[in-house]
Amino acid sequence: MRILLNDYSGHAFTVELARELAKRGHNVLHLSLGDFQSPKGDLARQPGDPATFEVEAISLGKPFKKYDFVARRRQEIEYGRRVTVRIASWQPDVVIGCNNPLDPQQVIQTYCRARNICFVFWLQDIYSNAIKAVLRKKIPVAGHAIGLWYEELEKRLLRRADQVIAITEDFIAPLIAWHVPRERISVIENWAPKDKILLLPRDNEWSRAHGLNGKFVLMYSGTLGLKHNPALLVAAAEAFKAEPAVAVVVISEGKYADEVRAAGEARGLANLSVLPFQSFQDYSAVLATGDVMLAMIEPDAAIYSVPSKVLSYLSGGKAIVLSANAANLAARILMRSGAGAVVAPDDEAGFVAAIRRFLKDPEARQKAGAAARAYADENFDIGAIAARFESILAACAKPPASGERRIN
Repeated sequence: MRILLNDYSGHAFTVELARELAKRGHNVLHLSLGDFQSPKGDLARQPGDPATFEVEAISLGKPFKKYDFVARRRQEIEYGRRVTVRIASWQPDVVIGCNNPLDPQQVIQTYCRARNICFVFWLQDIYSNAIKAVLRKKIPVAGHAIGLWYEELEKRLLRRADQVIAITEDFIAPLIAWHVPRERISVIENWAPKDKILLLPRDNEWSRAHGLNGKFVLMYSGTLGLKHNPALLVAAAEAFKAEPAVAVVVISEGKYADEVRAAGEARGLANLSVLPFQSFQDYSAVLATGDVMLAMIEPDAAIYSVPSKVLSYLSGGKAIVLSANAANLAARILMRSGAGAVVAPDDEAGFVAAIRRFLKDPEARQKAGAAARAYADENFDIGAIAARFESILAACAKPPASGERRIN
């Protein structure tokens, strides 16, 4: 098959899938938005990559207006158009739309439908839920109407997809309620590229370069956005400011990372540092430097969103403290595997207490870290994951029988 995998964010696990599918004999093009601030995967051809693997980052040629709703929507639609130009020139059998906001997803899906190209909606989140929650706060009356409009758009896009690949069983009920046929829904949970996340020594080149040897490092690495509560990171630094051996390291970019930095400076929190996203080549050393990894997800997003950073933390073999509703898939994974502690989203004191328990109990920390890596080893086999994708894509890309369209 000719498979175009369009991952808006350019995450490490999607490009790992693209490489693996190419190794299995398919021609694969991985596209992402290069201007989007997000932790990126290995988005360049490497020695040993199959000739059938291509990777490209689309640039809009200007800074991405992440926090300007109107300008951002315009840029997202332009991104969708540029993806369709690449679809036209590359001529895939199947297009996977992953992590796309709903506006560019509509542009891409409409193009594929008009040309009878199989379109797979890789559902990472119920995006309209987040849009409704945000706009209700920012513009209460008009925001509600806009949110409902996006909900109807999302329903339509999911119903029109040839296949929907959901990242959690939790999506099945809402999808069926939205009249997405059950036979078009598959579930493949997200993963992290564990084979490329090396278990390096705590004392490594990256930790030395950042003056973190001899420190107990509480680390947050990943996107900070509306689904997260950055105040928890500031609270952690505040709680340990009298303990010079404890450092809180936040690796992120954007408005909320800047707010964490500003709050740390305003409060005189010398133990809090904010660093930009690190290269994927350094990521193993970054994870090795963290003693306890931190994550959070707000209640509005907790059921239908899974923090991908937690999956990377698992691969790094680290104890994790997660602030999230217990129903969240990442929370269930941690509780089931024993890889960390889960506290309620509104429990700031509990978040700090869970960190302190790991700080004081090296044996519990080591045990949780070992459980984390064991979970990754058991569940993040890219060969088995790619085989599942391959079977779904192969069935989807078959020409319709007797000239009948695949989609309703």
